[in-house]
Amino acid sequence: MLNRLNQAGFRACLVGGGVRDLLLGREPKDFDVATDATPEQIRQQFRNCRLIGRRFRLAHVLFGREVIEVATFRAASDPDEDDETQVNDAGRLLRDNVYGSIEEDAWRRDFTVNALYYDISDFSIRDYVGGMEDLEAGRLRIIGDPEARFREDPVRMLRAVRFAAKLGFTLDPELQALIPRLAPLLHDIAPARLYEEVLKLFHGGVALNTFEMLRHYHLFEPLFPLTEAVLAEEENHFPHTLISHALANTDARVAEGKPVTPAFMFAALLWEPMRREMPDPDQPDMSEIQAIQIGGARVVTQQARHVSIPKRFSLPMREIWSLQPRFQRRQGRRALQLLEHPRFRAAYDFLLLRCAAGEVEQELCDWWTEIQTQAPEARAERVTAGRPRKRRRPRRRKPRSEHG
Repeated sequence: MLNRLNQAGFRACLVGGGVRDLLLGREPKDFDVATDATPEQIRQQFRNCRLIGRRFRLAHVLFGREVIEVATFRAASDPDEDDETQVNDAGRLLRDNVYGSIEEDAWRRDFTVNALYYDISDFSIRDYVGGMEDLEAGRLRIIGDPEARFREDPVRMLRAVRFAAKLGFTLDPELQALIPRLAPLLHDIAPARLYEEVLKLFHGGVALNTFEMLRHYHLFEPLFPLTEAVLAEEENHFPHTLISHALANTDARVAEGKPVTPAFMFAALLWEPMRREMPDPDQPDMSEIQAIQIGGARVVTQQARHVSIPKRFSLPMREIWSLQPRFQRRQGRRALQLLEHPRFRAAYDFLLLRCAAGEVEQELCDWWTEIQTQAPEARAERVTAGRPRKRRRPRRRKPRSEHG
């Protein structure tokens, strides 16, 4: 791709996280390309290309299942003089569709370590903002005036924490002081966009460290205010312990290349808020499962005002919660039916988290762990063991006929 653009007379560079990770000796997750070709000119070069975006036009070039994002160099323009750039009263950037040079493009990027260019024309690294120095120092520094850049797009504060946690870098002292003060700006970001950011924050392999950093810089509360309220009142490290175990478990699965699901992550983050919202299960005509279902509906509605959770994840999350009381029933057909439930494995893993947090007895978890290893006949025998035998009802004798 780079060679084709270069041969067509355009300047083309690898840029962003791919270059940064290669220089750090890490395996890049993906590659982005920046060029002086316009989106329309890029499409002329690649038949397998589609243009996307309204705020800034991008080209996606398809190579099998891989998608390479190609962006035209952007310019640092004056919003008062250019109709293509729009900023609201709070300084937030609404649209930015002005093309420019590679130097201008570098100054429009967010962090210095993400503004390094690999130029295919001479195989060199181009650094216009001091990114190499920050990379060597293990420092995350924003390009330009930090407050203005955060006001343009408050999500950059989340990106700062994500990159610092992922790379093991320290935040520039100016960012450390500024982020807690500007954290409330996240309340103005669309919940759907924050959902996408939350997945990046907690499914990147360093979820536990990220969680601690988010709380330290007051960024967790705008995302999960119900959970933060509970954490502020925690006793004996619960529910913080449950969340920590869940995030550590997620990190371990990512490291092992195993799949992770947002439903499980949200179940851990919102478990205690749900319990606070559920009605008293001891009241008449109310079971514990019904109370959990009501509490779950309330929490999902409130959480959606901050970070939206698609139904394909909120419904499994609520199922994981609703199955928890059923683990207490270890006799009879219902125990066997629970083992066959489609959400059993996720619910069982959540039970283990509750056990690690001291919420349920270890003996209960051991029982469900052991029974999964047994053959069907042994399972059936185990769940019937200890059950009281049903007394046979005496057969009712037919009344004798007077003429019998």
